[in-house]
Amino acid sequence: MSGLSFASPWRLSLLAVVAALAVAHVVLPRRRSRYAVHLPGLDLLAAVAPRLGWRRHAAAVGMLLAMTGATAAFAEPTAQVQVPRERATVVVALDVSLSMAATDVAPDRITAAKAAATAFVRGLPDRFQVGLVAFSGSAATVVPATQEHTAVVDAIARLGLGQGTAIGEAVLASVDAVAAVPTAVGTGAAPAHVVLLSDGANTQGRSVASAVQRAQAAGLPVSTIAYGTADGTVAVQGELVRVPVDAPALADLAAQTGGRSYAAATGDELQDVYASIGSSIGTTTERREVGSGVAALALAGAVVAAGSALLWSPRSV
Repeated sequence: MSGLSFASPWRLSLLAVVAALAVAHVVLPRRRSRYAVHLPGLDLLAAVAPRLGWRRHAAAVGMLLAMTGATAAFAEPTAQVQVPRERATVVVALDVSLSMAATDVAPDRITAAKAAATAFVRGLPDRFQVGLVAFSGSAATVVPATQEHTAVVDAIARLGLGQGTAIGEAVLASVDAVAAVPTAVGTGAAPAHVVLLSDGANTQGRSVASAVQRAQAAGLPVSTIAYGTADGTVAVQGELVRVPVDAPALADLAAQTGGRSYAAATGDELQDVYASIGSSIGTTTERREVGSGVAALALAGAVVAAGSALLWSPRSV
């Protein structure tokens, strides 16, 4: 919860009354003691009377807190709160180029990526539509967006590697996958998001710039995960070829489409990144009325005041 504000802020002016009562609680006893008359025997009575110390203020403090909370609730407080999305479409775009065979991530990039993507899909709410796009030298929608998440998980496990890295084609295929999701009558289009994992730059197919334009026109954010390290290598015709991750290119893609960019150099980091993305996609921020919570605090203050008065107020025998 954040961004606390009040629909009727002028009602908070009543807090001036609470402040005045607080001042009176401190000042008036001192004024009484200044003009108090000392009678014989009072010193003895004070010596045998129980010393309440701070407890004699508990009832007053509790009542002041209750009044403060009640005034705040009366001013109709609202706040930004995270609430679960009712529905959404998520397209997982997974790089299956040969560079994903690099072993700088144990046991290798593609195995760890499949495991993390699988956990990500399984963690999404059942009501979400999830699709899978795989890309190497070209891109294809392997599983159209569906609520059958098991079908996506099974398809991830069957993915094989190919030559080339067509990131632009992957974004374009993801845009098409989202556009193909049917819209229920009277509900409007569900919010959509693409999560693209890759370890390299665009080497084949249409440009990333043209894909960005399509994503922008569709209002489709693309969050990217730059996966791997600068030390990755793969064997090509018996020779080791360096395949360093290209994080800046992926970060630029995310920034231009309104998504977020992430980097992961280990399997555990990748799991954490997917968990973070899943949390952000699965919820939305809405301004909600929070007066009931403030009223609960006021009630707690009233309970403290009443309990203090019952426990520590003077009693006649």
